[in-house]
Amino acid sequence: MSVRLHWFLPTTGDGRTIVERFHANRSLGPSAQRQPSIDYLAQVARAAEHLGFEGVLTPTGTWCEDAWLSTAALIRETRRLKFLVAFRPGVVSPTLAAQMASTYQRLSGGRLLLNVVTGGDAVEQRRFGDWHDHDARYARTDEFLSIVRGVWSGEPFDFDGEHLKVEGATLLAPPDPVPSVYFGGSSAAALPVAAKHADVYLTWGEPPAQVAEKIGKVRELAARLGREPRFGVRLHTISRDTSAEAWAEAQKLLDALDPQQVAKAQEQLAASESVGQQRMVALHHGNLDAGVHGLEIHPNLWAGVGLVRGGAGTALVGSHAEVADLIEEYHSLGVDEFVLSGYPHLEEAYWFGEGVRPELARRGLLEDRSGTPLPDRFVAAL
Repeated sequence: MSVRLHWFLPTTGDGRTIVERFHANRSLGPSAQRQPSIDYLAQVARAAEHLGFEGVLTPTGTWCEDAWLSTAALIRETRRLKFLVAFRPGVVSPTLAAQMASTYQRLSGGRLLLNVVTGGDAVEQRRFGDWHDHDARYARTDEFLSIVRGVWSGEPFDFDGEHLKVEGATLLAPPDPVPSVYFGGSSAAALPVAAKHADVYLTWGEPPAQVAEKIGKVRELAARLGREPRFGVRLHTISRDTSAEAWAEAQKLLDALDPQQVAKAQEQLAASESVGQQRMVALHHGNLDAGVHGLEIHPNLWAGVGLVRGGAGTALVGSHAEVADLIEEYHSLGVDEFVLSGYPHLEEAYWFGEGVRPELARRGLLEDRSGTPLPDRFVAAL
């Protein structure tokens, strides 16, 4: 099976250093060099489409623009690119979410993918009025996705759960196609929900052995339910013509970090309830003094991004062939989808798209999707 490649839409802003994007929090450093204007986001989206990425992930949270609105504004700026829209099930009703997805599919010609973010930071959740604890949030997500899929059936749907209740929930018309659900989570509360609902189980870029262990658990739980989800990894990337050039770029990112900024970021990240976030922090322990290669936790896998960034904290670093080697290693474990990003996102999309994609294609790991015809209903709307 070939791999599927996705890029990232920097709706917090963009720049040539990591810290300028960290939560857009002024107390941690300067604001982004490139503001997330619709013109800049359109540049990134068009570049991703031109380079053959299947979709772009758009984040959710306090320090970024709303993912639904941002990506909806880019539908007419692109033709084939899919939008992996991240959203939190605790801050919108499941029937409304099902309706939004259905409308989005019709307006975009079937280009919506859904990234369900249950949320592991209680402080962040409370900003949005969500006071559930960690495990209750995952229990609610289970009910939420059960309702969403029930509504998408096209028949009036009733549900009476511990956290959510609907009666006669229905839509103008079901989405066509039904969007794939991407879902992450590393805790004991998260894995059964992933096994039950995820079309793609998405994990952050831990070393391959740890990724294999995690997806093995999800695969086993899903098999008991008669399901076979796909698997994906969320990573950053620094790919260059030579390994030395790539590591020099990683060194530049490291050199731009201030110890005070790292300490402040690590203090905040340590307070997260997210097991996945705790696993990210454990890869580097906030050790800025380790040096660029001291933060290489597996051949060509670098944990330096996680010193100041929450969520995905590792990067593929190396020559185009070395980066392709690590992608191939993950793929051998059962990972088919890669959601990638870099600093800045516009330039790094080209480095990866023009350097690594041809290497993956030569190895037979990449299907050429550039000639995929548009859906008839979308062509008719042009």
